[in-house]
Amino acid sequence: MSFNLANMSLAERAMIEDEKSRLFDLWQSNLGKAKADAARLIGEKSKRKGKWAEWVRAELDGMSPPEYANMVRAEVNRLMAASK
Repeated sequence: MSFNLANMSLAERAMIEDEKSRLFDLWQSNLGKAKADAARLIGEKSKRKGKWAEWVRAELDGMSPPEYANMVRAEVNRLMAASK
C-alpha cells in the first residue's frame, strides 16, 4: 500500500485533507483544556501514590473523543518527562 498522495484518487486525497483539517481544528480548540486536564492528573500523583497510573488510565479511557484523550495523554507524558 502506498501512502504517496500522488498515487491516490482526488476523492481519497480530499478525505485525507478533510481529516487532517478536522484534527487540526480539534487540536487548536482543545489544547488549553488538554493542558489543564493533564495538570490536574499530574496534581493527583502525590495523593494517589502507587495507584496513580491506574487511575490516570481510567480517567483517560473516560475522555471523549479519543483524539482528545490522546492529546491529554501526550501532555501528561510531556509533563512527566520534564519533571525527571
